[in-house]
Amino acid sequence: MMTTAHAAIINTSAYLVAQAPKENPVGPDFGKASPFGLLLLVMLAVVILSLGFAFHRRYSRFRRRSLFAEKHGIDPFDQEALDKAMAEAGVLDRRKKRWI
Repeated sequence: MMTTAHAAIINTSAYLVAQAPKENPVGPDFGKASPFGLLLLVMLAVVILSLGFAFHRRYSRFRRRSLFAEKHGIDPFDQEALDKAMAEAGVLDRRKKRWI
């Protein structure tokens, strides 16, 4: 015995299958993208990956400093005291801070 909802689903699927396929756009230039589009996609991917890397590096540095400050009872926003304590402990990150 079929329920009303089950019958409605079957009727809807039969309607969708029975429809004629839509015509695709046809022409000599259909489906041909310019090399500029590919260049744009590659550049966008490079920018997104470099931003992700930069944010990860920045977050890791922030998290490391925050954990050190919490462990040693230092205010995490007191940069001078935190830098001094990290230098004395030998864990100060001396790498150049860059934008990207």
